[in-house]
Amino acid sequence: MNPRSVHDIVAFCQELFDDLDFTRAREWKAAQPGRGVIGYMPVYVPREIIHAAGMLALGILGGGADLEVIHGDAYYQSYICRIPRSTLELAVTGRLDFVDGMMFPSTCDVIRNMSGIWKLMFKDKYVRYFDVPQNFKDEVGGVFYENELRELKEGLERISGRKITDEQLNQSIAIYNENRAWVNKVYDFRSSFPWKAPSAEVYLLMRAGMVLPPEEHTLLMQEYIAAAEAENRPMRDNCRVVLTGGFCEQPPLPLIKSLEISGCYIVDDDFMLVNRWIQGDVETTGDPLRNLSRAFLHHSGQTAAKYEPYMDVKGKYLLDIIRKRSADGVIFSAASFCDPALLDQPMMISRVEAQGIPYITLQYAENSGQMQPIREQSGTFADSIKLWSGV
Repeated sequence: MNPRSVHDIVAFCQELFDDLDFTRAREWKAAQPGRGVIGYMPVYVPREIIHAAGMLALGILGGGADLEVIHGDAYYQSYICRIPRSTLELAVTGRLDFVDGMMFPSTCDVIRNMSGIWKLMFKDKYVRYFDVPQNFKDEVGGVFYENELRELKEGLERISGRKITDEQLNQSIAIYNENRAWVNKVYDFRSSFPWKAPSAEVYLLMRAGMVLPPEEHTLLMQEYIAAAEAENRPMRDNCRVVLTGGFCEQPPLPLIKSLEISGCYIVDDDFMLVNRWIQGDVETTGDPLRNLSRAFLHHSGQTAAKYEPYMDVKGKYLLDIIRKRSADGVIFSAASFCDPALLDQPMMISRVEAQGIPYITLQYAENSGQMQPIREQSGTFADSIKLWSGV
C-alpha cells in the first residue's frame, strides 16, 4: 500500500473535523461489545485513565462555525462564550447520544457549572466535574490530586464493569507518552519548516487526536511528517508569530488560514493543550496515579486556565516559547467573553512589552464569519514587523 499524500491525510482530518455526528467514534464503540466513550471539555483531563478503562477519550470542543445554536441559547446568557451553548446543542440534538459520560474540567466557571446542567438534563449519564490542585506541594496538592484521580478511576470502573489495574494504567501512560512525543515532533517540524506544515494542516491534525484513539493518532502524525517532508512547497516571506489565548473555545479554521495568508507563520500555539499538557514523559513504573499527580504538579504547561502560585514566573512560559521558536511577535487571540484568557492577557502583555516584543490582540467566536478585518489587522502587524524589526 502506497503512503498517503499530505493532501489525503489533511482531507481525512478535515472529514473528522467537519463531522458533528462523531461517526468515527461511534464506529469505534460499535466495533467491539463493551466499549465505552467518555467525552471531555477543554482544557485538560487525564486521558490515560479513560484509555486504561478500555474507553475512548473524546474531545468535545463545541459545535464549530456551521452549527446553528437554538436550544443551547436557552441555558446560558448571551454574554458568555459560545462553546457551552454549542456543546449543549450537540447534546440536545442527539449528536452525543452514544457518549457514556462527560467530564468537565475546572477551566472556568462556565465549564465547571456545565457539569450541573448536564446532570439535570442527562440523568442516565456519568458526569464528573474534574478538579485539579491549586497547591503544588506533593504532600498537599499531590495528595488531593491523587484522590481526584482515584475517584475518577473508580467511577470509570463502575460504568465499564471492569477493574483498572496498575499494569493497564502504566501501559496507557506509555501510549500517551509516545503520543505527546509525536505531537511535540509535529510542533518542532512546523517551527523549523512552517512553509512545509501550514498551521491549518497542523491544527486539523491535532483535532484528529480529539476523535481517534491515541495509537491511531500517533501513526497519523508519523505519516503526516513523512509526507510533509517530501512535499515541495514554496517558502514565503512571512514573519514568525506565537498565537496564544485559544486554549478552550477554538477559533474557526478560516481564522487560522487568514493569519498565514496575511503574512504570519504560526510557529507555536495553545490550541488543544490536552495533547501536550504534560511536558515530558510520565513515569511508567510504580504507582501510576502518583506518577500522574507528580507530572501535573511539576511538569505541566502554563495557561490562564491553570492557577499559578508564583506571580514572579507569570508569563515565563510564553517568553520561553517565543525564544525557543525564534518568534518575531505574539498574537493574543482569545474567544469573546473568555474570562481566563482576557483577565490573563494584560499580565502577559506587560511581560512581552518589557522585552520589546511586538504583539497584537484580537477576539473571535467559534462561528466568526468575517475574516477580512482580522486578515487586515494581522497583515498590518506582519508588515510592521518586517519594516521596523529588521525581519
